[in-house]
Amino acid sequence: MSVEFTTGIPLSWFLLVSATLFTIGVIGILVKRNAIVILMSIELMLNAANINFVAFSAYYDLPMGQVFAMFSIGLAAAEAAVGLAILLNLNRLKDTVHVDDLNIMRW
Repeated sequence: MSVEFTTGIPLSWFLLVSATLFTIGVIGILVKRNAIVILMSIELMLNAANINFVAFSAYYDLPMGQVFAMFSIGLAAAEAAVGLAILLNLNRLKDTVHVDDLNIMRW
């Protein structure tokens, strides 16, 4: 038996979607070797956490989860900007974005 809140959608469905997105993100990080796809997988994982924050915030009728989600969105934007800047510089230096070929940071 599931409890529904203001949207009429059970909380378990939000958690299922969030777990699915998080799993896709983890698989993308573990399987793919393209750095851009890895960054997109990290973004999927952060969005899965945001769905959990907002779902529990609506379920318990507290705004704190939405505040955490907004901070997480800001963090994701900063992470994407810094990650893409690093990838652009590495692409210019090594002519590739595959993580197996990027050994520039080794001693």
